[in-house]
Amino acid sequence: MNPLLDFSGLPRFAEFKPETVTPAIDQLLADCRAAVEHAMAADTPAEWDAFVAPLDDANEKLGRAWGQVSHLHSVMDSPELREVYNANLPKITIYYAELGQNEALFNKFKALKARPDFAALSAPRQKIVDNELRDFRLGGAELPDDKKARFMQVQEELAQLSAKFEENILDATNEFALTVDDAAQLAGVPDDVQAMMKAAAEADGKSGWKITLQMPSYLPVMQYADNRGLREQLYRAYVTRASEFGRPEHPQGVGHGCPRKGEAAVVKPTSRQQPRTKDAEASTTVHLDNTPLISGILRLRREAAELLGFRSYAEVSLAAKMADTPTEVLKFLDELGARARPYAEKDYAELMAFARDELGMSELQAWDTPYVSEKLSVARYSFSDQEVKQYFPEPRVLTGLFRLIETLYGLHVREDSAPAWHPDVKFYTLSDHSGQRIGQFYLDLYARASKRGGAWMDDVITRRKKDDGIQTPVAYLNCNFSGPVGGKPALFTHDEVITLFHEAGHGLHHLLTQIEELGVSGINGVEWDAVELPSQFMENFCWEWDVLKHMTAHVDTGEPLPRALFDKMLAAKNFQSGLQTLRQIEFASFDMHLHDDFDPNGSRTALDLINDIRQQVAVLIPPAYNRFPNNFSHIFAGGYAAGYYSYKWAEVLSADAYALFEDEAEGYGGVLNPEVGHRFWSEILAQGGARPALESFKAFRGREPTIDALLRHNGMA
Repeated sequence: MNPLLDFSGLPRFAEFKPETVTPAIDQLLADCRAAVEHAMAADTPAEWDAFVAPLDDANEKLGRAWGQVSHLHSVMDSPELREVYNANLPKITIYYAELGQNEALFNKFKALKARPDFAALSAPRQKIVDNELRDFRLGGAELPDDKKARFMQVQEELAQLSAKFEENILDATNEFALTVDDAAQLAGVPDDVQAMMKAAAEADGKSGWKITLQMPSYLPVMQYADNRGLREQLYRAYVTRASEFGRPEHPQGVGHGCPRKGEAAVVKPTSRQQPRTKDAEASTTVHLDNTPLISGILRLRREAAELLGFRSYAEVSLAAKMADTPTEVLKFLDELGARARPYAEKDYAELMAFARDELGMSELQAWDTPYVSEKLSVARYSFSDQEVKQYFPEPRVLTGLFRLIETLYGLHVREDSAPAWHPDVKFYTLSDHSGQRIGQFYLDLYARASKRGGAWMDDVITRRKKDDGIQTPVAYLNCNFSGPVGGKPALFTHDEVITLFHEAGHGLHHLLTQIEELGVSGINGVEWDAVELPSQFMENFCWEWDVLKHMTAHVDTGEPLPRALFDKMLAAKNFQSGLQTLRQIEFASFDMHLHDDFDPNGSRTALDLINDIRQQVAVLIPPAYNRFPNNFSHIFAGGYAAGYYSYKWAEVLSADAYALFEDEAEGYGGVLNPEVGHRFWSEILAQGGARPALESFKAFRGREPTIDALLRHNGMA
């Protein structure tokens, strides 16, 4: 049997071959279209079991098979897989576009909604029907035939451009490699990072140290390397990836997936100081420029919105979110920015003064800010990220994460076995104390050349009630951390621990749902600006001593994290939080304006827009050659178009939700309160998209959310 057509259990990754994709997708698309024909038939009654359930069955199989292909395209990309992925992507896109425009099916759902016994359907089924009716309208089902055809063509072109956008970033990242032949050039870079770089060079059959634009290589250079010229060269390469500069010496970015601390920007570039290195080793013949893709994507999104009768794509995006209008979102961002700006200006003044007075820098550049920030943090709080990293070996971190899950929710996590796509991938089963299996997940922690950047969760199988019982949900958790080096376990920075907890929060949202209807189970049907609530909620526990003391052991001595060091970390928790908040507001404002009031057919470019936004919002301004939009995968290749504000919007919800654990801590003896944990599970995680996110929040918190907890957590109260 074609492994992509086997839905009896977990994916059969060991048997996957690119040549299995097209036959499987063709077969599943044929089955889906047959299910649609059955649903549309005049003699098929407008009843759930008669047409909704069979359609769900067919679409779920297509989604599971294509999900495996898309996942492998993201984590184990190859020329053969990329070719077959891009060959089948238009077929998938056309099918879903046709589905969204199917007026007969739309009418069938309207007839189901109008039935006298509609109220007798379960709340999740009613919510699914309401969502379907909304999505048919947004999918163009009410358009005349000529506009339907054009709308479908737009969707297909958008899918292809977005896939190419992501591929260009991956290829531009992988094209750059810098081999340093003098250890003195890496002064300040931690020993374990240097060992990783040396191993990378040896793997290429070369001497020296290989530096790449992968996060485990790039970030430590920017944060620790004393060699300013090396930092500048790496920065320029990173921030011009997939741009018109085209050469591997010049590439940019923000990682795809959930955002973490990243580069801060700056004033003006100085003359370039080159380290003594070998030439960047990459082909200059392939020109990977996302600039025309950005223009094409924006024009197509605006056209799609206008075909549907909306003024802008932002209005289309918000039709299925908690926020109602672009004006409401921009007001939220402006108010938060106004609260953060005094703190950001103070952060910047301190950074400038330290660079001048302690490091002898007359001016601060973009490639200096991570380095100077690290030096300032060490001077102020008497510890470094590198010192803390020694206490977070991977096995202890995972033990601590699993212990937290067990404490809050009464569940057990054990390592299990399953076919995977890479030897580094681990697999786990989540069960209750009676041994009943609740869910399962794959954990792919390390960076590699075939894997897109960032961190993300994706679903493999979704919880659903079927004739033979409840389908066990399964998730992918993906990160891009440094792997083990020199016989020692992988070591994680505290920021990486927070990233892992963040993705685990997304995973728990998918795995702990109690909803048994596919369309609103797990994260399905959850408003996009609320989907980050469970993930950002989990980050808070990374700052709790009762959690960290169980998940640390020095890699050499085995000693746990000293309480005094933890107290220093806590004191430094909100270090530069003003700058970091403004950075996210800059990105979110750019995204919303880009999709609301920016004219994609005008003379101004996306780069012009973000430069204008920076003048209004930012304290740190990057060099003119910075090409951030060319790497903004979230909005051009991910699901965050006119939705990047969701991170801050959901952070209000998550901080306020966590505040209940803090409120109850004194009476209980700490925040690890299973009673509140089970309440969070039952009212937030378990509900999936079966009811509006605001209702779920109010059911948990007893009131509407306020911004107070977020400002307090960020030291801006």
